[in-house]
Amino acid sequence: MTTSISTRCVQSVLKIIVLFAAAAAPALAALPLTEGRGLPTLAPLVNEVTPAVVNISVVTRSPSEDNPLLRDPFFRRFFNLPDRPQRKEQSAGSGVIVDAARGYVLTNNHVIKDAEQVVVTLKDRRQFPAKLVGTDPGTDVAVLRIAASGLSALKFGDSDALSVGDYVIAIGNPFGIGQTVTSGIVSALGRSGLSVEGYEDFIQTDASINPGNSGGALVNLRGELIGINTAIIGPAGGNVGIGFAVPSAIAREVMSQIVRYGEVRRGRLGVEMVDITPELAKKLGLPSFDGAAIANVQPGSPAEKAGLRPDDIVTAMNGRTIRTAAELRTRLGLTPVGDKAELRINRGGSTRTINAQIAAPQEVSANGGQAVPQLPGMQVVEIERGSPLYQRIRGGGLVVSAVEQASRAFQAGFRPGDILYAVNRQRIQTLAEFQAAMKSAGRGFTVSLLRGDFSISIAVR
Repeated sequence: MTTSISTRCVQSVLKIIVLFAAAAAPALAALPLTEGRGLPTLAPLVNEVTPAVVNISVVTRSPSEDNPLLRDPFFRRFFNLPDRPQRKEQSAGSGVIVDAARGYVLTNNHVIKDAEQVVVTLKDRRQFPAKLVGTDPGTDVAVLRIAASGLSALKFGDSDALSVGDYVIAIGNPFGIGQTVTSGIVSALGRSGLSVEGYEDFIQTDASINPGNSGGALVNLRGELIGINTAIIGPAGGNVGIGFAVPSAIAREVMSQIVRYGEVRRGRLGVEMVDITPELAKKLGLPSFDGAAIANVQPGSPAEKAGLRPDDIVTAMNGRTIRTAAELRTRLGLTPVGDKAELRINRGGSTRTINAQIAAPQEVSANGGQAVPQLPGMQVVEIERGSPLYQRIRGGGLVVSAVEQASRAFQAGFRPGDILYAVNRQRIQTLAEFQAAMKSAGRGFTVSLLRGDFSISIAVR
């Protein structure tokens, strides 16, 4: 009996190996072979694409330069300090050349944030000072420009055509040790929730991405740029097989607007959207959880004028599939003012197309304000009855008038202009109600707010 079971186990294992080999054969067959040994290799692809990936170093301000006493030349002479405090140069991350003729380099905003000078080092070790063309903190994308000849650039690929399981290569400069190549697969698509203020639709990959890889290239097996490496999840800041990249479709649109305007000019549709939960899918009779559900349509907004209604399910925008609310938010956030958004929606089981024109964002401003003891560093102003904001959120609420840098409120994610309207889903309309709701919630609570055109929830602990 034992021999029979063992034989069947061995046969099963062999069948699994054969099936795996058969499944992997098309992918391996597509790769070139090494000379002499006939083994699949990525070497020709790597040699083709790595010259377009660069190292980025930044020169940052010395801490002593922020001290007004240490900036005083008489004070420095009295204590025999050097006339010019040294600045610190550090290897910050990576970048990708995407336009060889004009010298445009894509990287992450967090790589060059607060830098006084940026230096780009090519694979052939040539170095060039870089000019900052513009940044977009919302997507963590920045555009640099270098004046150099003989550059190699990566061609943009279609990140919207990716599927989970596609092979990818990550290239960057991890830990400042030099250009490094790792490989893996696309682990997931449409990831979000890494930042409270970001426009997120990340590609997740198990290709090793470590500190210093930020701003580097995620490349498909055709040698096309399909992502800009940007973040990792790791218990000690190292790679554990969960890395994220900004899709090339987003990075390309951000770059286009930055080059044209010097910034990303986001417009307004006027909707609040949520992901489709099992309860919502059951209630509306939806066949899947894909898409973004319209929770609210703001009065007088472009969405209302176009005919959007609560419980509409947006399944595609401008011909591209929408899987989550975060993906729709990101797509809308990259649509310039005046452009039209073609939305495919599911309404009551039938499919229809709605065209909405993106409008300029509403200005939210508030002067003065009252402090919030539970959130030090933040000041708020109550929304007055009869104001446009009062009508927009169908009642009262609070506008954040100021947030101090490095304060608890700022670190939690609050920003000036945020419109606060609920705590733990309990509607609040005055500062007294806000404080009472936070107090009753105890040590942790979630604040619901509007930022620009979208609803955001911030968890405070």
